[in-house]
Amino acid sequence: MTESASLGMCSLAVLLWMAIGSLSRTPESEILAQRVIAGICLASAALLFFLHYSGGEIWGSKNIARPFAVIAVIVALSSMMNIKGKDIQGESNPHKIMKARREEE
Repeated sequence: MTESASLGMCSLAVLLWMAIGSLSRTPESEILAQRVIAGICLASAALLFFLHYSGGEIWGSKNIARPFAVIAVIVALSSMMNIKGKDIQGESNPHKIMKARREEE
């Protein structure tokens, strides 16, 4: 049961992550989608850690649940990265540079 739930949640998170472009039409919906994906991944990681420490198996292996849990945590963290919203690096946008050059002329 735990195996099926954790793998199903991982699959759902990956599908949502692949559809993030469609889910993030507005900044609010992007943030919501990111939080939902992160929540699903973290819940799946918790189930996978539980499965590992309770002696459960995934695909006949007792040792694969923990690496999958770590991957789920990494996916959760990466899902919270900003895709198109705020400028987090502080770099100049090429369009802004061209606009500034036009205004100087």
